[in-house]
Amino acid sequence: MFQPLPVFVGLRYSLAREHSFFVSFITWVSLLGVAVGVAALITVLSVMNGFEAELRSRLLSVSAHAVLTAGGAPLAGWPQRLAELRGAPGLVGAAPYLDSDAMLSHAASMGGAVVRGVDPAMEGGVSDIADSMREGRLADLQPGFNRIILGRMLSYQLQAGVGDAVTVMIPSGAEGGGAPVPRLQQFQVAGIFEVGLQEHDGALALINLQDAEALRGLDGPTGIRLKFDDVLAAPALAKAAAARLPAGLRLRDWTQENEAYFRAIRIEKTMMGLILALIVAVAVFNIVATLVMVVTDKRTDIAILRTLGMSPRGVLGVFITQGVLIGWIGTALGVILGLALALNVDVIVPFLEQTFGFHIMDPDVYYIAGIPSETHAVDVAWIAGLALVLTFVATIYPSLRAARTEPAEALRYE
Repeated sequence: MFQPLPVFVGLRYSLAREHSFFVSFITWVSLLGVAVGVAALITVLSVMNGFEAELRSRLLSVSAHAVLTAGGAPLAGWPQRLAELRGAPGLVGAAPYLDSDAMLSHAASMGGAVVRGVDPAMEGGVSDIADSMREGRLADLQPGFNRIILGRMLSYQLQAGVGDAVTVMIPSGAEGGGAPVPRLQQFQVAGIFEVGLQEHDGALALINLQDAEALRGLDGPTGIRLKFDDVLAAPALAKAAAARLPAGLRLRDWTQENEAYFRAIRIEKTMMGLILALIVAVAVFNIVATLVMVVTDKRTDIAILRTLGMSPRGVLGVFITQGVLIGWIGTALGVILGLALALNVDVIVPFLEQTFGFHIMDPDVYYIAGIPSETHAVDVAWIAGLALVLTFVATIYPSLRAARTEPAEALRYE
């Protein structure tokens, strides 16, 4: 027999086989409930992290990590601003741009879009648009040739392909105090890109920066787009980079530009976490029921231990040990199972789809055909910690009830 005695007796009660079948069954149900709840939480949150990372990647494949603007006015001396930004911590690329809200038309089809003027030689430093080209090349946007690259959904909406002429119409200032007079310019479709996100593929067109300046009648871009080596640290790095420039420029990072998307994902993750945590909560209630039944079943044993000199605190330790053991084993099994599922989603999902002949994410409907997964150590830690805390709390009431057992009362009819 090893010490301390309460731990020894608690382990004996947990591992001994002479429990009644029903008590043993409830014990195993409680242990498996904790394991399933922990595994489900880890797996689902990992998948949601994967979808968040995939969405972030697709959003930032065309959008920059941060944007510096002069409030819509042309950015004076922008080459000097780029030189001042060079060498900023974490900065891997900076490029000028000019966005214009426009109406595009081809034959009888029309559609609204953002026409973005870019410098093809510098754009590769802030976006992955060159890797998303399905037809043509980004380098085809030469100044003075009035060429345009359309998103795939936008080209489908306009029924315009490579080589077709597209009319771009933008509003301009009012003449003589009258109504605004639109500016029209024809562009030839030089390419089509697809990044797999409706907001880009269906509402973005690219032209050369100089052509955009001529279309708008401006002398220079309206902003500078920035890209950093760490997308999650981009907001802080962008502030440090902006501090190198003269005051008056406005800074917006990707978390502000896409705030609604990521707020929705955070809310969804929170709600899914709470719903799946109910599985652990049910298992915790089962632990309470199990320990209450064990306490009732072991009243005579408790009375004998008390008669032999064990203190109420020692009895308390016996049943806390038993409950915590169930929680620890269940949590450990849940973490192992959850990590095994989360880290092998890319293998398990195709196997299930092939075995049962269905698609979880139909490639004809969704841009993301696979189930992404990204496991974060912080998520695993707080899930395991939450399960351990809940299972420990579940032991308190039954253990206190056992500690209050009176030896004389328990042994009266023995």
